[in-house]
Amino acid sequence: MSSNLLNLGLISLAALGLLLVLALLAGLITLAVLYLIDRNQSKHSIRRNYPVVGRFRYFFEHMGEFFRQYFFAMDREELPFNRAERSWVYRAAKDLDNTIAFGSTRSLEPTGTVMFMNSAFPTLSDTAAHWQPKRIGPGCRHPYEPQSFFNISGMSYGALSKPAVQALSRGAKQAGCWMNTGEGGLSPFHLEGGCDLVFQVGTAKYGVRDQTGELSDDKLRSLAAHDQIRMFEIKLSQGAKPGKGGILPGDKVTEQIAKIRGIPIGQDSISPNRHLDITSNADLLAMIHRIREVTGKPVGFKCVLGDTDWLVALFELIRERGPEFAPDFITLDSADGGTGAAPQPLMDYVGLPIRESLPWLVDQLIASGLRERIRIVASGKLMVPSKVAWALATGADYVVSARGFMFSLGCIQALQCNRNTCPTGVTTHDPKLQRGLVPADKAARVAHYHRQMVYFLEMIAHSCGVPGPSDLERKHVRMVTDNGLSAPLDYFYQNRIPLNSVN
Repeated sequence: MSSNLLNLGLISLAALGLLLVLALLAGLITLAVLYLIDRNQSKHSIRRNYPVVGRFRYFFEHMGEFFRQYFFAMDREELPFNRAERSWVYRAAKDLDNTIAFGSTRSLEPTGTVMFMNSAFPTLSDTAAHWQPKRIGPGCRHPYEPQSFFNISGMSYGALSKPAVQALSRGAKQAGCWMNTGEGGLSPFHLEGGCDLVFQVGTAKYGVRDQTGELSDDKLRSLAAHDQIRMFEIKLSQGAKPGKGGILPGDKVTEQIAKIRGIPIGQDSISPNRHLDITSNADLLAMIHRIREVTGKPVGFKCVLGDTDWLVALFELIRERGPEFAPDFITLDSADGGTGAAPQPLMDYVGLPIRESLPWLVDQLIASGLRERIRIVASGKLMVPSKVAWALATGADYVVSARGFMFSLGCIQALQCNRNTCPTGVTTHDPKLQRGLVPADKAARVAHYHRQMVYFLEMIAHSCGVPGPSDLERKHVRMVTDNGLSAPLDYFYQNRIPLNSVN
């Protein structure tokens, strides 16, 4: 018996040894093949000079993004959003305790640092929330009074997945805020949650164009028939890619998305870099007036500021024609805004950041006598209470965020929005990856994030001695200057309207 066991053991050892030898031979053959391939190919210099070993460069380069995010970057270092900002949103979305201990990791010394000025006699925290809706489009047949100053910015079905849109729609309804459709047209998933919607008219006019690509009054009326659609926003430009239209890679153009947009399946969806029928301020006002007359609902436009002469001229034209021809709102985007796909030169170098453009726009509207007629919606990296409070204090009537709400859905800043490989299911149309995003669960997180945002904004407002966030003014905010000392926002912005040469 023992002899048989010994023989079986020897046989097993021999077999294991043979497998190891075969595996070693297979490995050597693979390395030899890779060596020959790398040595003889001509596309990659590193691989040609350092066969096999050079391949690790690409692996480490790819993995570097994730190692920096989780192991090496400090809490306040990363871009576009640092760990401290993301963590606040994650905790808010999960309705967890959002306090910290020992001290802030935020330095108060760099030039441009914003600080809110607390009052000696703060408003009692149990004071009822002080928010009076600011009516948009008072002259319209169907004006709009939003119930929240913080809302969901434009993200199309296409850029976002089906479950992501469903979760945002349901969450917006629970939170009582609006949701912007983005330029990809109206999908059934936008409607199913029952929230208020802002329909965005992009340069390709998806969802509102006829067979020739022109703006269709019939389709505008059809959309306006939805009670949920409360406003229309004409997209002139966005901060991440001013001067460039929307880009949806072909991998993300599914059959359903193609049908909604009226484009071929699987082909890149590239919108024009501007509206072909808007070549002047007069054309812009004509389109605003047309859509408002057809739909009966407020109409505004979205832009990122660069050259400002055109806007000064637009306000002058409005004064000549009368305030009834004015846009009902302007959505102002920042040069550091986000998007699913954009050319890097535009993302990095074109447009004004909202820190400079928002106060200019507010002051210009005041100087033009149009401040009460035109509402301002601020956008661009405004996803934590301090930045939203700054925008409201500077003069914005409303604030919208896209990436903040994406984080509330579970986005981990994997920087794969332009591919179909989002690991959290937020921006992919791969069913296997979408499975991780459960709309019912994430809708609650969207609502939690919104609720926490409002709560902490009220906390900042009460600390400054005012009843609510909409009562914040520039005098409540100071900014660090070059000499290390701070000055009130009024010092930087008051009476400094001209950014260009127009008088």
